[in-house]
Amino acid sequence: MQAHAKFTTIAWHRLLRSGDWGMLGVSALLVGGLFSQFWSKQVADVVVVRAGGKVVAELPLRHNRLLAVRGALGETLVEVRQGRARIARDPSPKQYCVRQGWLTHPGETALCLPNQTSISIPSPHPAFDTVGY
Repeated sequence: MQAHAKFTTIAWHRLLRSGDWGMLGVSALLVGGLFSQFWSKQVADVVVVRAGGKVVAELPLRHNRLLAVRGALGETLVEVRQGRARIARDPSPKQYCVRQGWLTHPGETALCLPNQTSISIPSPHPAFDTVGY
């Protein structure tokens, strides 16, 4: 029992060798680089509204606004408020785009496929090429 007690009093950093410290340093740099690359907060400033595959409007996110867009099934209501955008109302049967909620970050998109309408916040580095129906 005393041997176990003696082992726990040894400082853990004394057990690491120079190669271990090097790997810890490289790992820390890699995690920091990946964090800054993938979780950085890009500033969203505009929302792009599409209907029938064509851009209908580009609305600045700094101004509160409601926009009615005509789609294949009827009218979609786009709401912009306090630097974010959402589809407030849509005639699509399952309401997936309405349930998407508020878009706040570049690269986010809400699609109303049956009504052929969408909103998206463009990103300087998009994860996809285009939005199609």
